[in-house]
Amino acid sequence: MKFSQKWVQEWLTFETSTNEMTHQLTMAGLEVDEIAPVAGDFNKVFVGEVVECSQHPNADKLSVTKVDIGADETLDIVCGAKNCRKGIKVAVATVGATLPGNFKIKKTKLRGEPSEGMLCAFSELGINNIDSEGIIELPLDATIGQDYREYLSLDDKTIEVDLTPNRSDCLSIKGIARELSVLNNSNKMNEPAFTSVKDITDEAFDIDVLSVEDCPKILTRVVKNLDLSVESPTWLVEKLRRSGIRSIDPIVDITNYVMLLLGQPMHAYDLNKVDDKLIVRKAKNDETLITLDEKELKLKDNTLVIADTKKVLGIAGVFGGKDSGVQKETKDILLEVAFFNPDSIKGIARQYNLHTDASHRFERGVDYNLQEKAMEYACFLINEICGGTFGVVNTYKNSDYLPKVESILVRKEKICKLLGQNFEDTFITNTLESLGFDVEYQNNAWLVQVPSWRFDIAIEADLIEEIARIYGYDNLPVSQPNVTMKMKTYRESDVSIDDIKNILVDRGYNEVITYSFVDPKKQELVSDSKDFMLLPNPISVEMSAMRTNLLTGLLNTVSYNHSRQQLRTKFFETGLVYIKDQKAENNVKQNTHIGAVISGNKNIESWDNKPELVDFYDLKGDLESLLNCYLDSNNLNFVPADRDYLHPGQSADIYLNDILIGFIGVIHPKVEKEFDLKSKTIYFELEYEYLKSKPVMQYKAISKFQSNKRDLCIIIPENILANEIISSISTLKISEIQNINIFDVYKGEGVPAGTKSIAFNLHIQSLTETLDDTAINHYVDTVLEHLKHNFNAILR
Repeated sequence: MKFSQKWVQEWLTFETSTNEMTHQLTMAGLEVDEIAPVAGDFNKVFVGEVVECSQHPNADKLSVTKVDIGADETLDIVCGAKNCRKGIKVAVATVGATLPGNFKIKKTKLRGEPSEGMLCAFSELGINNIDSEGIIELPLDATIGQDYREYLSLDDKTIEVDLTPNRSDCLSIKGIARELSVLNNSNKMNEPAFTSVKDITDEAFDIDVLSVEDCPKILTRVVKNLDLSVESPTWLVEKLRRSGIRSIDPIVDITNYVMLLLGQPMHAYDLNKVDDKLIVRKAKNDETLITLDEKELKLKDNTLVIADTKKVLGIAGVFGGKDSGVQKETKDILLEVAFFNPDSIKGIARQYNLHTDASHRFERGVDYNLQEKAMEYACFLINEICGGTFGVVNTYKNSDYLPKVESILVRKEKICKLLGQNFEDTFITNTLESLGFDVEYQNNAWLVQVPSWRFDIAIEADLIEEIARIYGYDNLPVSQPNVTMKMKTYRESDVSIDDIKNILVDRGYNEVITYSFVDPKKQELVSDSKDFMLLPNPISVEMSAMRTNLLTGLLNTVSYNHSRQQLRTKFFETGLVYIKDQKAENNVKQNTHIGAVISGNKNIESWDNKPELVDFYDLKGDLESLLNCYLDSNNLNFVPADRDYLHPGQSADIYLNDILIGFIGVIHPKVEKEFDLKSKTIYFELEYEYLKSKPVMQYKAISKFQSNKRDLCIIIPENILANEIISSISTLKISEIQNINIFDVYKGEGVPAGTKSIAFNLHIQSLTETLDDTAINHYVDTVLEHLKHNFNAILR
C-alpha cells in the first residue's frame, strides 16, 4: 500500500512527523518499506503564463516566448516543446533555479535568441508516474507567480507499507488513518464531507445474481449525460500519482480514488454497450474475454464473471472487458460496486497471469458494509467533475451469504499469560473500542464483536495480538524462558542424511538442490508413474508438476554443465519426492530420496593417463561403497531392470532382501537427447527410509592361521545372475568361507548354448586351526554339490 503522508494527515486530528508516523506503523506490524519525496529537489520554479509564442528565427523546432510570472517584466524564454503555445499556464524555472541533478538555470542565448529561464516538463522536476509529453500545462485558474512547490503541495512524502495478507483493512487511506488514530489515542478522524447526489430519474438497471454465495451484495446506478471531455482536477491526479496510480480519465480516476480512500474497488461500464441487465455468474468453459489492456483470455468454469444477456463484461473483482469500457465519447455509464466472497476471488487473477489493485483487495476481504458509501461518494465526485443525471441505486443483497458478525470471548487471565504483563481493564476496553470492536465487559472477560472490515480476527489469540500491537511490542516485558532441556537420544545404529552426504562428498560428488516442481513433459519421460500431481497455479508451465523422483532436476543440472563445456560431472541430491497414494495423508506420500549422477571422464585430464569415460560399474562401485557402510551386503541384490528411461542391459533394481529400495542405470539415448546431454550419463536413486538404521559393529577376532584360496569355474544356465551364486553359497553358513569373489564371466566358444561360465574363488580360513587339504576339499565339495543341486551347475 503506497500513500501520501499529506493525504493521510487530512484524516488525522493531530500533527505527526514522517519519522513518527513510519515508526508507529512499523512497530504496529505495518512494516514501512520505502519513504520517498513526491518530487525532485528544486527551487525558484513558479507558475507562469505564456503571453507570446512565435517561431524561432534560426531554428525550426524552437519557439521564442514571453512568459508572465507576476514580475515587473515578462521573461524571454526559448522553448523546444511541441505543446508550447500562447495562453497556457506553465511551470517556469527562473534564472538561479536549481533543478534535480544539480542542474542550474542560467541566462543564455539559444541560436542567437536570449533565454531567461526554462519551461519545465514533469520529468525535469523529478515528478514521475505522469504520462505527458512536452512542458507542464497547468489549469487556467492557477495563480501566476505562485511557487510551484506550494501550488502542488510538493513538500510531501510517499510512504509504502508492506502489508501482510491478513491486514486488508489497511489497504486504504481510511484504514491507515484509523491505525494511526488508535496508536495516538485519538478517537476521531476527519472524514471527508460530501453530499449525496439525489435521484433525478427513476431509471434503475436490473441485476440477476446466479452465484449468490460468491456475490451476496451488489449495487448499480445509471448516470447519463456526462461530459468526459473534462480533465481530472489537479488535486485528484496528484493524489493518485502519489499512490502509484496514473491518471486515465475522470471516471476511472474517480473509481480509483474511492478505492484508495475507502478500500472499495468499483467499476464503470459504458451503458450503451451493456444489454438488458447485469448478471453475476460462473463462466462457461472457453468463453472469451478481451480485457481493457487488450489481452484475450479463455475463461474457466471456476471464474466468477460479470455479464449481460449476450456476453461477458469482465472477471468479477479482477478486470473489466474492453468491449464495455468507458471511452472519451461515452455519455452514459453504469456504476457497479459489489462485495465478493474472498474465497471466490483468491487465485483467479494469478490463474490468468493478472494482478490488479481490485483483485489484491477482494481476495483479502473488503468491508461488506462499505458499498453504499462508496457508491454515494463516487457519484458525488462524478457530479462535481463531469456533471450528469443520476438514476436510483439498485441494490441486490442476500444476508444469508454475507459474513456473519463473530462474537469472541477474550479473558483477562489469557491476555496476561500470553503477553507476560497485567493490563488495566480500561486500557483493554478502550483499545478494542478504538479499533472498531463492540465490547461488553463482565467477569474479567470481554465479549467482543468483530467489525465488518476485520477479516483476520477469528479467535481469542487474534484479539490479544491486537492489544499487544497497540500497547507496543517493544513495551512488553522481556523475560528469559524457562525451558526444560533434554538430550536427544542417539543410537549407534542411527544413520542421518548428513552421514550419507559426507560419504558421497568424500567420493568426489558435489551436492545440488533443485526445485520440487518440474517440467511435466520431462517428468513423464523419466518417471515410472505417469500419474503425477500438477500444480493448479504454477510459477510457469515448466515448473507445474511435483517430482516423483530426483532424476529430472539432476539431469537438468548435468545438461546445464554440459552446455558450458563442463562434461565431467559428479552430482548428488537429497530431497522429498511426491507420489499419489490414497492411503497417505492428503493422498500424497512424501519420501526422502537420495540420487546421484556421473558423466564424462573417470579422472581429471592429465599427461600420465588416457581419457576414459565413466561406465556403469564406476557408479555401482560408489553405490556399493555407500550401501556397505549401512547394510549387510549379503542381503543386497542387483536385479536387471526394465525402465523406459534407462539403457536396457545396463540398468538394475536394487533389493534389500525382497524390498525394492532403489535403482541404477545408464540414461537411455532418447532421454539424453531430450535433456541435451553431451556424454554418457549414469544415475542411481535410493529411498532413505531403508538406510536410516545400520547394523551395530561387532568385534570379530582375526584369525592367526593360514588363509587358503581355491579357484572354481562352473557352467550354469545363462539366466542365473552372478549375485545369486554368492547369495546361495552364503546360505550354507560355513564360517570357514571368509569371502567369495567372482572374477570372470564368459559366454561363447567352448561353452554350451544357453549357458555361461562363471569363475570365482573361495577364501577359506579357520579361527581355531590350520586347515589341511582334506578339510579344504570338503568345503569345496560341499559348495559344488550345493550349486549343482540348486542351479544345475557343472564344474568346468
